[in-house]
Amino acid sequence: MSKSAKEIVHLLPKRFKKDAAKADYASTFHIVLEGDKGGEFTVKIENQECTVDDGLHGEPDCVVKSKDEVYEKIESGEMNAQMAVMMGKVKISNLGEMMTFMGLFDTNRA
Repeated sequence: MSKSAKEIVHLLPKRFKKDAAKADYASTFHIVLEGDKGGEFTVKIENQECTVDDGLHGEPDCVVKSKDEVYEKIESGEMNAQMAVMMGKVKISNLGEMMTFMGLFDTNRA
């Protein structure tokens, strides 16, 4: 059985590539996933560590908004992330920050 959007977000710390993050890199992401299997999350990267908390905390460097099923399809490889952004299914407030963020995680599919 595939994982829910909420479960996938909470697994980000396990997929985090500590060695890929510069020691002085720090960023806060707010992830807002609409739907029963989503929620609102704060993902912080600081001191080469990744944490996920429920709710939106602090000032974000980037906000990502989507529907829970879109996020699940992207993470499972059923949907192309770039196409989802171009089609407006995923909204990203800071594309440059998102590109850096994506490079810090293993692409093991959910």
